[in-house]
Amino acid sequence: MSKVINITKSAEEYLAKLIQDKNETDLSIRIFISDPGTPKAETCLAYCKPDEAMPDDMILNLDLINVNIEKRSVPFLKDCEVNFDNDTFGGQLTIKAPNARLPNISPESPVEDRINYVIYNEINPMLESHGGEVSLVEFSDESIAVLQFGGGCQGCGMVDVTLKDGIEKTLIEQIPEVKAVKDLTDHSVTDNAYYK
Repeated sequence: MSKVINITKSAEEYLAKLIQDKNETDLSIRIFISDPGTPKAETCLAYCKPDEAMPDDMILNLDLINVNIEKRSVPFLKDCEVNFDNDTFGGQLTIKAPNARLPNISPESPVEDRINYVIYNEINPMLESHGGEVSLVEFSDESIAVLQFGGGCQGCGMVDVTLKDGIEKTLIEQIPEVKAVKDLTDHSVTDNAYYK
């Protein structure tokens, strides 16, 4: 586990001081990645109260602090380093996570990660030739992948065809959990496009 993330001693001391200054009991640090495995991935560090910890978090017990690591983020946090550099301006906390944006997908990965993998590696490269892109907004309880179109796709009259024939077909073929695809963006110009 300690191989996943390297938190340097200076970073540990800095984070311990931040926690101490918060003056709350049982506060730890939580590390996770938003949009893991996509070009939008961001490595996040947050305070974590006991009731904010997830039951499947991996816990890193350091000398001065405890760190909760989101289970979903673990494969993307490989070779991650958290460091604190003292400098004349008081210092800077840096997080290097070289694998945060790399697709790291297995059949056991969450559905959202697998959908994002297909979107970023297969669907968007096709849409880029038209100056467009698509991103996953949510995977609903009804097994619907809700997508947001952007760039040249927005307002394009062919978007329904692209959505149904291309994107939906590709996602359903590759990810059995996906039953349908819905477009969050309204491409019509009229106000009541859905009330035909």
